[in-house]
Amino acid sequence: MRRRHLSAALAVLSASALAWSLPAQAAPAAVGQPAPAFSLKDTTGRLVQLADFAGKTVVLEWTNPGCPFVRKHYSSGNLPAQQKAAGSAGVVWLTVNSTSPRHGDYLAPAALGDWMKAQGAAPAATLLDPDGVVGRAYGAKTTPQMVVIQPQGRLAYVGAVDSIASAKPEDIARATQHVPAVLAQLAEGRPASPAVTVPYGCSVKYD
Repeated sequence: MRRRHLSAALAVLSASALAWSLPAQAAPAAVGQPAPAFSLKDTTGRLVQLADFAGKTVVLEWTNPGCPFVRKHYSSGNLPAQQKAAGSAGVVWLTVNSTSPRHGDYLAPAALGDWMKAQGAAPAATLLDPDGVVGRAYGAKTTPQMVVIQPQGRLAYVGAVDSIASAKPEDIARATQHVPAVLAQLAEGRPASPAVTVPYGCSVKYD
């Protein structure tokens, strides 16, 4: 009996030790919270850090060229136009691809860079997040999905690219484009409204 009790106690201690050894799963950042720091390489191999843009408004856009919802916003010129307008206003626009190299939609860095160039895209950088660490830290679930970071480093907006969840380019003209609206509000010193919307599109192809 004494031996049985000792074995049970050791099992409890082992389980406790295992729990302490596992890293806690952090919840994704939410609006109002500090933007998670990151360092990622872009399609040319350049290391880009969020800290490089301290004091500036930053837009993060999750993308996957294999997704019809992403192609809708690129083939129509909608997202390239938003990227150019944001850049002209001094906003840093970073496109992030969190597609796993194991997935059929994965594009090697040069191929992804060529696709962006062919679309007339104009982000400050197209970043590669093949292990999905940054995507998960920001709670990215779909492509496209948008995040706006205030100059103070806190998340101001998280959600959809626009207000009509469809893959039809003809719907773009009728939709509210959320990021330009949020950038205009922040430039006027107002909080983002809405600050959170439900993103739509394809699932991010994590491992």
